[in-house]
Amino acid sequence: MSAARTIGDVFPVLDLRVTAGDLELRGISDDDLVTLGALAAEGIHSPDRMPFSFPWTDVPAEDLPLNFAQYHWRTRADFSPSSWVLNLGVWFRGELVGVQGVTTSNFVVRRTGETGSWLGAAHQGRGLGTVMRQAMCVLLFDHLGFTEITSGAFVDNPASLAVSRKVGYRVNGAERYERRGELAEMTMLVLRPEDLVRPEVPVEVRGADRVRPLIGVED
Repeated sequence: MSAARTIGDVFPVLDLRVTAGDLELRGISDDDLVTLGALAAEGIHSPDRMPFSFPWTDVPAEDLPLNFAQYHWRTRADFSPSSWVLNLGVWFRGELVGVQGVTTSNFVVRRTGETGSWLGAAHQGRGLGTVMRQAMCVLLFDHLGFTEITSGAFVDNPASLAVSRKVGYRVNGAERYERRGELAEMTMLVLRPEDLVRPEVPVEVRGADRVRPLIGVED
């Protein structure tokens, strides 16, 4: 095996590229973490709402960029076939606008994982959430060996539920969460390959062949 020359050679997730028209998902560099942390600190949701099951935005704005970077560093350090988080930055027409990810464990056997995402407030309501989720699902089903993808959204988050419906997810029950000291119900969702509504533009994937060995998937 030839010697590594770049950090992408060491951790091929950083060289992953998924393109759908003007939108691109790709690996997140440390410099990208700075941009994304600042974007998140500017706001993702109104202060009176909490769309995330883990309330990572409930910190002072000045603390969020470091917390954000530390989380992403941990996911890189802990990445292994037994448990991994794949987070990709979302670029629209060259501007970094958010993150699309998937989390899984025991993937070689289970072949399932849960998607999650966010967009900076200024970039919401433009249809990007649907295309970035569609592009991610194409990557997972067609290139990384998933046979099922799950997701979830609180019942008071109709925008996220609408995106899931557009992509083809089906309701798969409900779960009860404690959210800011109160009960909140989350609608659970599941997507299978035959239900995926693919984007209107072709999806091009580069670098998945080098990611598959990291997650224990044989060609």
